Order: sequence, then C-alpha cells, then structure tokens
Amino acid sequence: MTTGVLRNPDFRLFLTSHILNETGANVARVALPLVAVLSLNASPLEVGLLAAAQSVATLVLGLPSGVWVDRWRRRRVMVVSDASRFVLLSAIPLLWSLGLLNMTIMYGIALLLGCAQVFNDVADQTYLPDLVAKESLPDGNSKLQMVRSAGFGIGPTIGGAIVQAVGAPLTMMAMAISALGSAISLSLIKSPDPRPEPHESRGLVKDVGEGLTFLMREPVMRINILVSAATTLCVSGVLALGVIFLADTVDLAPGVIGLVLVGGGIGGVVSGLLGKRLVDRYGTARITWIPLIVTSPFALLLPMTEADWRISFYIITSAMITFGMTLFSIGALTYRQNVTPSHLLGRVNAASQFITWGMVPLGGLLGGVLATHLTVRGALWVLMTGKVLAAVPILWSPLVHVRDFDQIQAGS
Repeated sequence: MTTGVLRNPDFRLFLTSHILNETGANVARVALPLVAVLSLNASPLEVGLLAAAQSVATLVLGLPSGVWVDRWRRRRVMVVSDASRFVLLSAIPLLWSLGLLNMTIMYGIALLLGCAQVFNDVADQTYLPDLVAKESLPDGNSKLQMVRSAGFGIGPTIGGAIVQAVGAPLTMMAMAISALGSAISLSLIKSPDPRPEPHESRGLVKDVGEGLTFLMREPVMRINILVSAATTLCVSGVLALGVIFLADTVDLAPGVIGLVLVGGGIGGVVSGLLGKRLVDRYGTARITWIPLIVTSPFALLLPMTEADWRISFYIITSAMITFGMTLFSIGALTYRQNVTPSHLLGRVNAASQFITWGMVPLGGLLGGVLATHLTVRGALWVLMTGKVLAAVPILWSPLVHVRDFDQIQAGS
C-alpha cells in the first residue's frame, strides 16, 4: 500500500511552493497584459508582442534547459527561478510608480519571466524523485497535477478580481510576494538537494540529442509523447476557438461563457484528488491508458453544444477530456521518472515538454485555418474527431498488457 505522500513534511513544503508558483504564474497571465493595456495604453499589436515575448523562451530554452538542469542542483534551480520572478515582478510596480515603465521594459520582463518559468517547470518534474520514494511518485504527481489544473482554471479569475480591486501594477506586487513565498518554501525543505551525478558533457547539441534519443527510442515513452502531442494539437485548436464558438455560434452571454469554461478545471482537480486511490486499486499502467480511451469519445459531444440544455455538452466534454488527459499525464510523467537515468531526466523531461508545448501555437493556427475554410462548428468537429483518434496509438503500447510499470522492462 502506498504511503500518503502528504505525510512527508518536505513534500508539503514542495506542494506549498507549487501552489504559490502556479497561482502566481496564472494570475500573471491576466495581469501582465492588463498592466500594458490599463497603465501603458498598449495597442493590440503590443499586447500580442508581449505574449510572444513570454512564449519565445520555451522555443529557445525548452531543450537546452534540460541539459543545464541535469548539471545543476535541481531545488537550487527552482529557488533561483522563483527569486528571479520576485525581482522581475517587483520591478513592474516600482518602475510604474516612478513613471519609468514602458513597453520596451515590459517586453524584457516578459521574456525573462518566461525563461525563469521554463527552468522551474523542467526542474520541478526532475526533482520529485529526489524528494519522495519511488512508490510515492504517482501520488506526488497526482497532487502536483491537481494544483496545476486548479491554477490554470481559477488563476485568471483570481487575477481579474485582484486587478479590479487594487489595479494591475499592485497585482504584480502580490504575485512577486507569491514567488518569494515559493522560494522560501523550497528553502525550508530539509531533504538534501543532491549534486548531479558526474557525467561527461559532449557539447550542448549532443547532450540535447541524448535526451531526445532516449525519449524516442523507449517504446512506452515514444507512444506517450505521440499521444500527448497529437492531443495537445487538437485541444489547443479547440481552446483557440472556444470563446468565439460560445459567444458567436452558440450565442451565450459572457457570464455564462465563464461558467461553461470552468468544466476543464473541474476534471483536472477531480483526477488529481482520485489519482492515488485509482492507482492503488487498478495499477499505474492501467490508470495511464484506460481513462484516456474511455473519456476520448466524449469529445464528439462538444461540437453539438447549443444554447439550451445542450450547453452541458461543452462542460461534460471539457471535464471528461481533462480528467482522462490528467491521469494520462500523471502516468506518463511517473513512468519517465521511473525508467530514465537520473543524469538524463532533466533532458528527457525538457524534450517531452518542448514537443508537447510546441503543439500549442500550431493547434491555435490549425483551428484558425479550419474555421476560415469551414465554419467554427465545422472546425470543432474536425479537431474533436482528431482528439478521439489521437488516443488510439496508446492501444499499441506495452502498457495495455500489464497492471503496473514495474512489470515492463524499460527499452523492451
């Protein structure tokens, strides 16, 4: 029987850091452009460039970050990332109060915030095996994924409320304090922050290639990343069209749209809460692929959403897809942490994130192209059919033949 990971005081500190980090990052997604619009009178183009400045870090540092995380102490990487976010976020209200804030500075801050977040995300997935026992990884990943899902779902709502109450610049100060709290929580962890195993570097490009090669050659991880990338491509297209579909095609009021969009967050939180119980009862391998297959057909309900009782179709689809994908993500990450050598784990995690997150802008572009040549509803039919098909390769995974990961010989 797996010991509840919350009994570990160091994990509780890690989880606290995660809550503060995820909440702050998702509030900042709303507050940063609002600073630009409300305080600097930014144009739509400037707001778009601000968003791009945050995203470019993933494209530039997504793969190399794994190399550096494998060379450095992982908890220290997260502490430095949080401390950097504290300084950057604090600078916004300070410069604004001095009348020195402008869009050029905002672009620079957004870029550096994106860099800090890339390193934080790779390091935190790589650090968990140093903090908890192997048998506790599924439970730990479930708790962390629940925080990510909740933060993504409610963070922007909280951000909007804080901005309305105290203004956008002061909201950034609150997020700076959140980043500082995250750094302090990590610093209070008593478990050693182990020095990485000595490993000869063959140069940045070859080191990156080593992580990519390991990811793509290992049978289970290769299928997992294919499923994850294809699903992210389709779901990102749906997210790009979701608001315009609900507002123009279905003709819902803004307040109703906000309630409808909560469905995805609910699915993620529920899967995080049930993750440990489901793993204990059914096994790590089964919980990775069965919920994905069972929930995928619900995707076909979404394009049938109408402004009557069929509003529930959008909510049900969002909740079921997020539920299945969250359990799949927990399982896929736990498997990577189990089978990847410690000196490679940062690079393998970075490669996985880079491939998956790289689908987000492509999915948005695909959704726009499909909506232009079809209709918004027609585009959603194509994307949701793609989502169903994206889950099919998992049926050829070695996971379907076993109950738990330890019954699979890595690389076989």
